[in-house]
Amino acid sequence: MMLHTARQARNEDAQQFADRCKALSQKILCKSNEPLAQKIHQENAERLLLASYVAGLAGSVGKQVRIFNPQSVQQAVQLALSVQEAQKQEKFNNSFYTKFESSVSLQSKPSSPEYGEGERS
Repeated sequence: MMLHTARQARNEDAQQFADRCKALSQKILCKSNEPLAQKIHQENAERLLLASYVAGLAGSVGKQVRIFNPQSVQQAVQLALSVQEAQKQEKFNNSFYTKFESSVSLQSKPSSPEYGEGERS
C-alpha cells in the first residue's frame, strides 16, 4: 500500500494508523548527501504524511480532525486521540446511564395502598 492511498482500517485506532502511515512515509523518503536537499525531502515527506493521515482517518474522528485543520502530524494525532477518547467516554456514559435507569425505579411509591384517603370523621 502506498502512503497517499492509506486508509484507517476498521479495527485500527488513530495511533496505530499514525504509526502505519509513518512507516509508509519512511519508504518514500529520499536519501541525499546534500543537507539542503535532505531537508527539502524531509519537509515534503512530512507534508505528504500529514495530508495522507488526515485524509485516511475514518468516521467522525476523521471529520473532527479535518475540521480542526492541524498543521503538523503530531497535532493531527493528538486531535484524533482526543476525539477518539471523548467518543469512548460518551459511549461509556450512555451505557452506564441506560443500565442505571433500567435497574432503578425512578417513581415514588406511596407507603400505604390507601394513600390519599384522609381520616374519616
